[in-house]
Amino acid sequence: MENCKQCPEDQWPNVEKNGCLPKVIVFLSYSDTLGVILSTVAMIFSAVTVAVLGIFLKHRDTPIVKANNRDLSYALLSTLMLAFLCSLLFIGRPAAWSCLIQQAAFGIIFTVAVSCVLAKTITVVIAFNATRPGSRFSRWMGPRMSGSTVLLCTLGELTICLTWLLTSPPHPGTDTQSETGKIILQCDQGSVTAFYCVIGYMGLLAIVSFMVAFLARNLPDRFNEAKHITFSMLVFCSVWVSFFPVYISTKGRYMVAVEIFAILASSAGMLGCLFIPKYYIILFRPDINTREHLAVRSHS
Repeated sequence: MENCKQCPEDQWPNVEKNGCLPKVIVFLSYSDTLGVILSTVAMIFSAVTVAVLGIFLKHRDTPIVKANNRDLSYALLSTLMLAFLCSLLFIGRPAAWSCLIQQAAFGIIFTVAVSCVLAKTITVVIAFNATRPGSRFSRWMGPRMSGSTVLLCTLGELTICLTWLLTSPPHPGTDTQSETGKIILQCDQGSVTAFYCVIGYMGLLAIVSFMVAFLARNLPDRFNEAKHITFSMLVFCSVWVSFFPVYISTKGRYMVAVEIFAILASSAGMLGCLFIPKYYIILFRPDINTREHLAVRSHS
């Protein structure tokens, strides 16, 4: 009692309370069961995305691939593949380089993906209105409009990320309080406000895409592209709205796991809602993947 002293932060008292033991260093690693599961799921989904992209490239001259801007479809599939692989940056021992790029890469990649969806939505609306007699919307058709939409939306997120990295960038840190006897290695966000701005901007684009697609859901689109976009953005927004309370209430490596799960779930939702129906038609229903069928659907 007279010689009582407190253990350093990197140590904790033994059972007899007469000495200090080094704390166990923990982080979400590839050797953990949770890390193995998340990394495996990420690799599987990225492989599925590559397969879908390959099928779309092979059948690039078919009507269903041409519909609603195939270049945007290629860009979106490529971005979703990167989104799945981006989750791997969060697994492993935190380092200066990984902490610096993981959140920025995640924000920019997802912004490009959502921007492609927004450009697809705008293309649906413009394509419908351009068919009306005397419509001036036909001048907005083409890859220039789609490319400009993706570029402008991405520049906004890029500006937020650059400001974040230049003013208060993420960096490796430790948490010695959350779990007894353990030192949790993690990436400190630097500026928490910037982190939520990155996700908030991405969410704003998703909400805009959802609203435009929802309003256009009853247009006589040949493959119900607007409905598919509506469902994909509904899944995307639901995942990230659920993410915030769970993320705030967790600590340590489970906080990282929650963010990885949100990345995988939202990416898988976009892939499934937007491309699996077309993938099914290309492989299993080639009889309706014809220009004649499109003409019948559009007139009906």
